[in-house]
This record gives sequence, C-alpha cells and structure tokens, in this order.
Amino acid sequence: MDQSKTPVLDALAAYHAAGQTPFTPPGHKQGRGADPRVRAVLGEDVFRSDVLATSGLDDRTSSHRVVEEAQELMADAVGADHAFFSTCGSSLSVKSAMLSVAGPHEELLVGRDAHKSVVSGLILCGIRPVWVEPQWDAERHLAHPPSADAFEAAFDAHPDARGALVTTPTPYGTCSDLAAIAELCHRRGKPLIVDEAWGAHLPFHPDLPTWAMDAGADVCVTSVHKMGSGLEQSSVFHLQGDLVAPEVLKSREDLLGTTSPSVLVYAALDGWRRQMAEHGKDLYDHALALAADVRDRIAGIDGIRVHGREDFCGPGLANDLDPLQITADISDWQVTGYTAADWLRAHHRINLHLADHRRISAQLTHADDEQTADLLLTALRDLAAHAPELRTGRRVHVPDPAGLRLEQAVLPRDAFFGPTEQVAGERAEGRIAAEMLTPYPPGIPAALPGERLTGDVLRYLRTGVQAGMVLPDAVDPRATSIRVLRQD
Repeated sequence: MDQSKTPVLDALAAYHAAGQTPFTPPGHKQGRGADPRVRAVLGEDVFRSDVLATSGLDDRTSSHRVVEEAQELMADAVGADHAFFSTCGSSLSVKSAMLSVAGPHEELLVGRDAHKSVVSGLILCGIRPVWVEPQWDAERHLAHPPSADAFEAAFDAHPDARGALVTTPTPYGTCSDLAAIAELCHRRGKPLIVDEAWGAHLPFHPDLPTWAMDAGADVCVTSVHKMGSGLEQSSVFHLQGDLVAPEVLKSREDLLGTTSPSVLVYAALDGWRRQMAEHGKDLYDHALALAADVRDRIAGIDGIRVHGREDFCGPGLANDLDPLQITADISDWQVTGYTAADWLRAHHRINLHLADHRRISAQLTHADDEQTADLLLTALRDLAAHAPELRTGRRVHVPDPAGLRLEQAVLPRDAFFGPTEQVAGERAEGRIAAEMLTPYPPGIPAALPGERLTGDVLRYLRTGVQAGMVLPDAVDPRATSIRVLRQD
C-alpha cells in the first residue's frame, strides 16, 4: 500500500477547505463557542479539528471509508492482517482482546504482572484467571515477564483455558520470549494476546526487541501515546491468523468503546503511521544511539547503576530489553525512587517515567535529542550531589516472591461486586480484597479483588505509602484501611 497516504489527515484538510458548517456535536462548533481563555491555552486548531467522525470527517454513511482505510494502512505498515484504532487507550483495547478470546467463567492464562486494565477486564468479563508467575529477580526485587515454561506448565494444569495473555515489554523495558510462548499456544490451538502497550515502536527498527506480530502473537495491543507520536488515549490493536475472528474482535471493541471517537486521536495515529513507515528506521537509529550515550553518561555518576541486558536478561530473567527505557538503581544513596522523582520535578522540572522503592526510570523516544539528554544528565548529577539530604530513613518492606503471591480465593468479579466493608489495615490480614491496591506507576496491582491479603503485602503497601508510593485506585490511598469482602 502507499504509505505516504494519510486518509484521516487528508479528510480533515478537505473538511476545512470545504467550509463545512456543523449543526451537530461538538457543541463548541469548531471553537466558536469555546471560552477565549480556554482557546488561549489549548489553541484554536484543537477546536477547529475536533469534528465528528461521521457527518463530519466522513459523510453520514461513512462511504469514503476514511478510518477504515487508515486502519488498513496501519496493518500494512506493521505486517498485521488487521488493525483497529481505539481512542480509549489500551485499557479498552486489552479488554476487547480478552473478551474476544474468553467469556464469563472461562479460564484465561494471565501473567500476574498484568496491568490494572487487565484486572479491570477480568472484573467486567467474569473471566476466571489462571495466574502465571513472573520471573523474579530476588537480588533486585523486580519482576520480569513469565517464561514460556511457566505458560506451558499452566496449560498442562488447565488444558481447557481459552488462551493466554502476556505483558511485554514491561514498564521497565524487559521482554518475554514471545516466539516460544506463541508456539506453545498454537500447538494447542489457543490464541496468544500480547499487552504490548510499551511497544508501539518495536516494528520500526531491527535492533529493538521483536514485536508481537513478528513473534507470532494473535492479538497485540499497543499504546501509541506511550512510545509513539500519538495523543493521549491513542491505541491500536492488531490481529493476525485465524484463531480470533476479526468481526468478533471488532464487535467486542464496539461493546466497550465510545460512540463518539476523537478525530484528533485518529488524525495523530494516521500521521504517526506515515512518519514511521517513511522515517522510522532513521529516527530510531538516532534514538538508540542517543540512549546508548545517555546510559554511558549516567553510569559515570557516583552511586547510580544503570541496568542493562547484563542485569535484566538471562536464565530465569527477561529474554530481551528495550534500551530506550533507562532504569537506574539508586539504592546506594539510601534514597527511594519516590523521593528522587519528586525532587527532580521540584528542582529541575524533570518528570520521570516511573519510580519505585529503589529505582528511577527515564523513557527516551524518537522525540528526544541531545538537548533533552543534557537536561536529564544535569538534573541527575545535581540529584547525586543532594542525595545525602534526601535520605528519609523510611524503608519499604518488599516481600520475597512467596510473600508477594496471594491466594485467588474468589473470582475478581465476585469480590468486586460482592458485599464489602472497610476495615482497618491491621485487621485486613486474612481477609479477601474487594478492591485493587495498585502502586502507580507502573500500575501492576499488588493485590486485586478476590485475593486473600497477607501481612507481608499489607506491610509492603503501608511502608510504601509512608515512603512516597501512590495508590490511586484504593478507597483509602493511605492504606490505613482496606476494602474487603464482607464476612457473613
């Protein structure tokens, strides 16, 4: 296909050129009704291009197939059979993929390092999760994606499971052996869903980790706003093979998605696909070289260890690493990543990708350059100089793998919608959680509805919050009380 074409952008330009007058939503009527103070911040063109997809960008019957053609171009650019745009983020896309593979009370193998959006899908769908354990680095207290052997064992124990879902890359950039997992799934005639939210860029450079479609996955979910040039909430989910029917996947998206999709998001997706098809290799040549240089320069700062393949990849660890996710351990400073991230924002206006009890992480993309790299390095050097005064003495008690693993006593859906009560944190041990308790970022629940809470996990959450951890979806974000299933 002609990858220089941009159906959505071209249709939007044609809409402007034709001087269309809308008597439809959006009610601001291309910005004429928007408060001038709002337009001064957002810009005139945001409102001018915020039009309906039908009876706007396209006609009433969508006869020009504007969005459909843009999706076909996306699929062609990355080598998928089908591509579907979502303006509700990968949080919606992954739920659509799950619903297309398993239904209520059916089993689905799921890596326990899944994002909270996957857990939300389990709650909404009533799917019975079969948890597959991540690979745990006990020295660094970090989880990597589950191994192919772990999925194989889970299928052996649950042969009726409808398919498997794996998250890769993780927010730390670590990747699973997708080709091996896809092969074992297909040997059983089961589809593989890949939550590749952090991997939208992977198809466009040979030195990046293998992307899911190339590895043989059936459905792959990508967040283009994370590592690409999409606007926030832009997601594309891709499909190949015959284990998941495209009409089924589309109908599940229709069930969950908005009937008022953002043309702004569609347009940015369309333009990003063209940019990557035409210039992706060159852009990522530069991004990868910049990342290598930044890694070397950070490694020269006393007290920081920049994690590379030698730390994260190997037997019992990850299979590959995206070098654009630059993760650094600062535990030698006795400073938490939470404190460091807050200090960098307050003193250098630097916003980090994520922070945990001992690490900070900076995400580089094709948009970064020597100037942004220098800003990051200057800030980190200053952070190192101020490290002694940032020590709070608040230690996060991170359990070992056995202590982090909770019993799934009740289906997530049944616990979430069941009778609940709020109990003091010290009385929650042994009770069944009725809410997600999710350190964010990266957004992987430490406890989810239906899991039986332990003292180890409750202590981890409580000491984490005291050290700066954020629990945004808990009823009590301080974790002094917990929402649990009521005992009758």
